Amino acid sequence: MQPSVKRKHRQQTIRRMIDNRALYLMILPAFLYILIFHYWPMYGVQIAFRNFNFADGITGSKWVGMKWFNYFFHSNNFSTLVRNTLILSFYDLLAGFPVPILLALIMNAVPSRRFRKVSQTITYLPHFISVIVLVGMMNSMFSVNSGWVSTIVRALGGTPTYIMGEAKYFRHVYVWSGVWQQMGWNSIIYLAALTSIDPGLHEAAMIDGAGKLRRIISIDLPGILPTMSIMLILRFGSIMSLGFDKVYSMQNALNYSVSEVLSTHIYKMGIQSTKYSYSAAVSLFNNVINFIMLVTVNRISGKLSGNSLW
Repeated sequence: MQPSVKRKHRQQTIRRMIDNRALYLMILPAFLYILIFHYWPMYGVQIAFRNFNFADGITGSKWVGMKWFNYFFHSNNFSTLVRNTLILSFYDLLAGFPVPILLALIMNAVPSRRFRKVSQTITYLPHFISVIVLVGMMNSMFSVNSGWVSTIVRALGGTPTYIMGEAKYFRHVYVWSGVWQQMGWNSIIYLAALTSIDPGLHEAAMIDGAGKLRRIISIDLPGILPTMSIMLILRFGSIMSLGFDKVYSMQNALNYSVSEVLSTHIYKMGIQSTKYSYSAAVSLFNNVINFIMLVTVNRISGKLSGNSLW
């Protein structure tokens, strides 16, 4: 591109920014937030390559290169941490991704607006329960002595089991409690996408004799497919980032073999053991995997469905 053409484009861009200065002023707080709280902290990523200590500071600490990454890769619990994280993440994805879609389709098909509003409110409410309260509810519910689940099992002649302390139940309790808590909230975006579908398509299908199920399959699902693709890409972009607070709250000595994941390991090494450089290296490894997954799934989605983030 010639200098004169570049200058012309630059002047046009500046003119458009001046004409739309009110819009740029509105987006300025969000831009500053991202810059200050998301980009500026990346300066501290270098401690993953240093032997960090508070006395010398970030730049004054000794540079050790890939030492902490090698230490993590060759540690005895590397494979266990990665396996537990991947199993729990993919289980959560497989169980949690389709449920909000099904809920949105069902809600959209309900003819009674009053019933739909009440049902939506009931399904949204669990989202506002804090993780600590949720785990406390599950501990009470599955308590061997006083939990109502154990009471029912005992009344039926069975022997109650402390589900929260059994390793084989940990993943199921973690995933399905999360599905129950978030399905209503996550269905909002799909309900919004369903409202953008032309009602004339449903009217034409009804004239042709299509039933409700056929209209859902042939009209509603294709209509929200772009939204589904974007949400799936975003979920894969955080596949290694499990919610630390819930896993840590549910973790105990009995289920440690399956509940210890990368996020809890990072917390224990960084905060409890003050191994800041090591925990930063593990966290950086975690984020790199997420980034690779995001780019890969985004490209695959773009080629298969034509829907992608960029």
